[in-house]
Amino acid sequence: MLTALVMVAFAANSVLNRWAVFGAGLGPAYVAVLRLGSGAAVLLLLTLALRGAKTLRLAPSVVGVGVATLFLYIFGFSIASGLIDAGVGALTLFGSVQITMLAGALVMREPISRWRWIGAGLALSGLALLLLPAGGGPIDPRGFGLMALAGIGWGLYSLNGRRSRDPLAATALNFALATPLAFIWLAVAQDQGQGETWGIWPALASGAITSGLGYALWYRVLPQIPASLAAIAQLSVPIIAALGGAVILAEIPEARFWLSAALVLGGIALSLKRG
Repeated sequence: MLTALVMVAFAANSVLNRWAVFGAGLGPAYVAVLRLGSGAAVLLLLTLALRGAKTLRLAPSVVGVGVATLFLYIFGFSIASGLIDAGVGALTLFGSVQITMLAGALVMREPISRWRWIGAGLALSGLALLLLPAGGGPIDPRGFGLMALAGIGWGLYSLNGRRSRDPLAATALNFALATPLAFIWLAVAQDQGQGETWGIWPALASGAITSGLGYALWYRVLPQIPASLAAIAQLSVPIIAALGGAVILAEIPEARFWLSAALVLGGIALSLKRG
């Protein structure tokens, strides 16, 4: 149930960022600053209130990798959100995450059952179907490439999170230390966030709620599930994001979306079989 809740939060990130960057016209770097800054504020307050300041002293190697991979994800995701639809963006993101985390499971020599391989293959076939250009029109290659880069960053961030003994403190530090990198990006890009001011609110919600709290919960769940299963579970996010995009952004999925949904969710179900 906790994993399912995290998947909803991840899908909401795709919709909220698309809403802020594409819908409101805010700059990607500006949205990244709002997202990381609000997430860091909420997470640091929670950590101090629930655990105390001493819990913020974590291994530099874990924090360093966490900050670098989190910023890589935020950088690619923020720009790509303005270039491709929420559902397609989430699909590209978590397809890339799937490949990264399964590769990580192999590197770590984690046993992967035949049903998990079959389920992953079925789910990926559903992703491939959904990824086909709508109406013969091509997907923006820059948006696709940047979202794939974000997926690699998120996959590595998730694998690194399995090493953390305190998920909340680790996530708070990652957000806090990644925020200055976003400010540097904002200064270099000279992106002052011109656009509709209401776009600030979905950006802040993405940072404080669906990113900050969602990622803290994800770090809490990750040590309890295999890396390969974590990768496959995330394949449900594009389906949830596409539905959210249809309701909030009027990005209505085609009929093939439902076939893709059946393949993805069927693959996740198969991956849960034992043996």
